[in-house]
Amino acid sequence: MRKLDVKDLEILGLIQENSKLTSQQISKRTRIPITTVHNRIKKLEEEKIIKQYSVQIDKRKIGKMISAYILVSVNYPQQHIKRFSQEEIARKIRQIDGVSEVAIVAGETDIILKIDLDDINSLNDFVVNKLRNIDGIDKTRTMVILHEF
Repeated sequence: MRKLDVKDLEILGLIQENSKLTSQQISKRTRIPITTVHNRIKKLEEEKIIKQYSVQIDKRKIGKMISAYILVSVNYPQQHIKRFSQEEIARKIRQIDGVSEVAIVAGETDIILKIDLDDINSLNDFVVNKLRNIDGIDKTRTMVILHEF
């Protein structure tokens, strides 16, 4: 694992704020020569420090009017019954339409997911008919997002 220096951190900070910035724009803002910026970005990509570039979408403008976090507890059956791993369950969850994030976590909850859906009826259908029908899920707890920052 490579330790990042101040220049790398400046470049990464600007890219995180706006991934559409050009090397020239980053160079002007940081006063780092454009070739240095370009080479460092390329190296950060090659080392998979920059894994991808993404956009933030206003979900409401595309009809996704409700977002929620769902906490999932995995059922750990006795040995004579087939056991499902957290990873298997997380992969199944990730394949369901509307799921934007899935994470395996430590603590009282085993898996946390984030969903973006059309309305409350879609949320109900998601939890009752899709999520709870996955083998290995013991219980769920849904928290509707009121406002994101």
